[in-house]
Amino acid sequence: MLITFRSKVGDITMFGDVAVSLLKMAGHSGTVPGAILGKDIPAALAKLKHALNALPAEAQPDDRSDEEQDAPPIDLRKRAWPLVEQLERAARNEADVTWDRS
Repeated sequence: MLITFRSKVGDITMFGDVAVSLLKMAGHSGTVPGAILGKDIPAALAKLKHALNALPAEAQPDDRSDEEQDAPPIDLRKRAWPLVEQLERAARNEADVTWDRS
């Protein structure tokens, strides 16, 4: 499953398990579809950054598929970068961010 995050500052698509993990780190329930209002993004972004900084090296979501298990691991902080960037742009522009299955 893929999840697309949409905002007037741009759209990004991520693997569903990674996206849900990041949403939960940001203080959201992880439900899909969902949204964060522009006024709530700074707090969610701060929670996400704090959680990412607290991760051990090469942290991964627990539910990687067999195919993903065979591939070299990609650190969750690296996978989070596009969402962090989008949330930073959205915060600067007071733009809402929504997400749904792609």
